[in-house]
Amino acid sequence: MAKQKAKIAPIFVRFKAFIIDIFLIAMPLLYGTTYLILGSREALWHNQSAIFAIWGVYGIITAFLQSKFAQTPGLRAQNAYLIDTRTGKKASFTQTIFRFALFFALGWTFFICFFRKDRLNFYDIFSRTAVIIKKSSEI
Repeated sequence: MAKQKAKIAPIFVRFKAFIIDIFLIAMPLLYGTTYLILGSREALWHNQSAIFAIWGVYGIITAFLQSKFAQTPGLRAQNAYLIDTRTGKKASFTQTIFRFALFFALGWTFFICFFRKDRLNFYDIFSRTAVIIKKSSEI
């Protein structure tokens, strides 16, 4: 009988998931806003509120997906999940929104995970979440 165990996802797995999410969620939002709503790239560059709104919508979409399915398309492609570290279950919507807000505000501290033993970033620590991958072990 195999038991399911989980471990914190490696940094490279989380980075690949982030890149996939940028291309699958943020790029369509950026493209649609730039060319369908504003009309040109220059208009987007001069409209900071539109850029802020795009990243806000991106945050809401990813927070919804993480709270509903414990995965975004990028996490799914990497077979990783976002969990609440206190319960081991899916993180709540408020937790995931808080996590995104911290990521947005403290994103420049991404290098902290390279110096921590558990490889968590500040936004994971403060929101009490972790990206994990399942590993099976035989008994």
